[in-house]
Amino acid sequence: MEKSITLLGATGSIGKQTLDAVRNCLPDIKVEVLTGFSNINALAPLVDEFRPKKVWVPDSTSKINLEHLIKHRCEILIGDDALNSCAVNNDSSIVVNALVGKAGLKPTLAAINAGKNIALANKETLVTAGSLVMGLAREKGVKIIPIDSEHSAILQCLNGSKPEDVEKIILTASGGPFRTWDKNMIKKARAGDALKHPNWSMGSKITIDSATLMNKGLELIEAMWLFNKTVDEIDIVVHPQSIIHSMVQYIDGSVIAQLGMPDMRLPILYAIEEAGRVSTKFPRLDFLNCGSLSFESPDEDRFPCLVLAKYAAKTGGTLPAVMNYINEWAVGEYLKGKLDFYDISRLISQAFDTYTVKPVTSVLDIVEAEAWADEFCNAV
Repeated sequence: MEKSITLLGATGSIGKQTLDAVRNCLPDIKVEVLTGFSNINALAPLVDEFRPKKVWVPDSTSKINLEHLIKHRCEILIGDDALNSCAVNNDSSIVVNALVGKAGLKPTLAAINAGKNIALANKETLVTAGSLVMGLAREKGVKIIPIDSEHSAILQCLNGSKPEDVEKIILTASGGPFRTWDKNMIKKARAGDALKHPNWSMGSKITIDSATLMNKGLELIEAMWLFNKTVDEIDIVVHPQSIIHSMVQYIDGSVIAQLGMPDMRLPILYAIEEAGRVSTKFPRLDFLNCGSLSFESPDEDRFPCLVLAKYAAKTGGTLPAVMNYINEWAVGEYLKGKLDFYDISRLISQAFDTYTVKPVTSVLDIVEAEAWADEFCNAV
């Protein structure tokens, strides 16, 4: 059967790199559905190039603007319900979820219910509702294949192994742009400083999360659900060169690592091919010229978001959803210059002190937790 994809979030960083990977390495794949959000000018040329049957935009104004920009005739859908229907499109064999933030959960659940395999870049889906998502995926026999470079690396390192042979997972972190800054310098850091990631080209939200190390905390929670591990079975080490993307240590003491150039198209291709290999002409890792590989412990005093994420991971229930919501809001305010760097962790910590954690039994529990977090943010 010919492979075809639905791409949720076509104009974001992962979405654009997904289409570049398809363009360069998977020319026979049909792109059935594209969704965009506010950047209609970026979406329009993608619609004309990939010629999907359906396109989703958030509202009628966006629809009218898109219709004026495209030559390719297709069905243009609007509204949240239509976004979920795009995720269950019958003509697509795999759904690539590259949406940013909490918007990714409901389309993911809809796609799983429809029996669609998911190439997942939206980490908030598992952070907020990992038990629901993975439980439903098992029930429906659906694969959740991570696009994160770290989780893709772990999946590759686990290939062919027995679960009982795994001693621990080792997530690597670049350390972000403030790895060598002292705390007083970090306090004064503006968003422009935080957006200068040393190794990766990513969207603004995930780049700020990398600077606070919240991104690594979110990845820890993801890894717990993806690989059925506890917090204590997952280590985090800072690896500034971003050559080793993550590792797995086995019960005999051996460690298997996945190495490569810092290029998100590689985990994207691995996910689209459902843990298979694709021939590429991308740059290769040159061991003779890549220099030394170094490792250090994350500094939890300078980067308290990592401590908060570990606490949320151990506590479980609805606390990760509250943390994720407040972090997403606070990062947005930081990008606007309305909050300072350490306000992000301060607000999350304050919320933890006042919120009563509940178990997650349905999406409604997540919705209620996020409503509480929204009220908290509005009161700031």
